[in-house]
Amino acid sequence: MDTASPDPPVDLPALVADPHAAYARLREAGPAHRMAGPDGLPIWIVSRYEDVRRLLADPRLSLDKAHRAPGNYRGFSLPPALDANLLNMDPPDHTRIRRLVSKAFTPGRVEGMRPGIQARADRLLDAVADQGHADLVASYAAPLPISVICDLLGVPHDSRPDFRTWTDALIAPDPADPGAAKQAVAAMLAYFTRLIADKRRAPGDDLLTDLVGVHDGGDALTEDELTSLAFLILFAGYENTVQLIGSAVLALLDHPEQLAALRDDPARIRDAVEEFARYDGPAALAIRRFPTEEIAIGGVVIPAGETVMLSLASANRDPARFADPDCLDPDRHDTGHLALGHGIHYCVGAPLARLETQIAVRTLLHRFPGLELDVPRDALRWRPSIRARGLVALPVRF
Repeated sequence: MDTASPDPPVDLPALVADPHAAYARLREAGPAHRMAGPDGLPIWIVSRYEDVRRLLADPRLSLDKAHRAPGNYRGFSLPPALDANLLNMDPPDHTRIRRLVSKAFTPGRVEGMRPGIQARADRLLDAVADQGHADLVASYAAPLPISVICDLLGVPHDSRPDFRTWTDALIAPDPADPGAAKQAVAAMLAYFTRLIADKRRAPGDDLLTDLVGVHDGGDALTEDELTSLAFLILFAGYENTVQLIGSAVLALLDHPEQLAALRDDPARIRDAVEEFARYDGPAALAIRRFPTEEIAIGGVVIPAGETVMLSLASANRDPARFADPDCLDPDRHDTGHLALGHGIHYCVGAPLARLETQIAVRTLLHRFPGLELDVPRDALRWRPSIRARGLVALPVRF
């Protein structure tokens, strides 16, 4: 077997500028490719559906950074109080903590949030209805999930900072402002530390109060795990949903016949959200993983400790798995997309992200039947990240 892949047919800028075309070239060229990552250190990108699905559930691929080879992965350094989260854990710690938080995202509990989410979507659209135009990311796709996840955690309305600024600084850092990411981390740590202290003084009917009670009532959570879990719930709960809503609306604007069909038959939107996630999901790459032993993919061998990135975006456009994968088809029957993961690390908040996107799209199409882009299509900008797939802005008129 080969211990290295041939030179990849794409580079990092291509994965940002035109990811679906770039991943098509990677799938065609081989099962795995080694290239320089954003920090200049090597990463392996796996792009074919069957390989990605299998490896997402392979226990030999660890999320624990303790398994990285020396000098192989740098990443962004978080303080221990934010780093002890599910994205850095394997079982049994991952199992223990996931069990605690998964109770908040059961289908029944999420369905009970529907009226509140619907009311927020209506209020956000009321605020722009008379203007005739809006940036749907800033005025709708971003504030909707922020308000939902803040309510879930029990973040007071009068003390909700600009979470979007913080998350943008981490996911798509501005090269002109190299200190912004560290400032965002410091601000988030300070905020969650204060919020947890407030919950201890004045408990509420919310998820964070429940988690504080778990910590204070025994040894199921360390203090760092408690803070890290609050950080991850807000960070991931916001990021995935805002990007999914924005990409879903753009996909419909690019396919006006599908937009009209869903507007006329809103019952189809539930299934359509699965197609939006497959077609242009919120994460191009799953969180980095480290093989605990040598792993063979096709004819390519990835050594233990190297950084592996599994491409969800590429797997979801793999013609070996999906018919006409570059076609948006809300009635698609070949389901099984990987946009929200697979295996034990499947997105714990997936039911909530689905519900929010269903409500956001249905309400938007109902309220603004004449929706269309307010800028040329090629003027839209995507966040400069190989991991997160999200629009910077989505100007529309109605």
